[in-house]
Amino acid sequence: MIRRIFPHPYLSALLVLIWMLLVNRFAWGSLVFAVILSIAIPALTEPYWPDRARLRNPLKILTYFLLVIWDIVVANIQVALIVLFKPNRKLQPAWITVPLDLRSPEAITVLAGTITLTPGTVSSDLSQDGHALLVHCLHAPDPESIISDIKSRYEARLKEIFE
Repeated sequence: MIRRIFPHPYLSALLVLIWMLLVNRFAWGSLVFAVILSIAIPALTEPYWPDRARLRNPLKILTYFLLVIWDIVVANIQVALIVLFKPNRKLQPAWITVPLDLRSPEAITVLAGTITLTPGTVSSDLSQDGHALLVHCLHAPDPESIISDIKSRYEARLKEIFE
């Protein structure tokens, strides 16, 4: 019964939260409308989601989120220092191919988004077979260390969450 009303419970909870944040004040009418949206949107889009993403360990999402926020703050400082104090001729930009152990499309999407959100790096392309991600780095004096950082900091955690 609950699964019929909330076919995607995490999406429903996220929709309520986002709606209430967009309204920017608490009102019972806004909460009721948010709940209606959180039921209607997943129910209407369910036929387009034949393979629902499975979260093996949803509690690790919070630690992953905190890690990403921390990395974004640190990367902002590093990029600011590079831009302010490193002459352009000393920059070592690079295209790096990151081999993926992840197979879940949702996990790969989160990884690509995380890389793009972190200043100094951009996810550019996914290989045809989905086994490698092309990443551009603003300054990559040691590409192998960047690959190992991405795999250990992000990919390993996403594998615990999704696979």
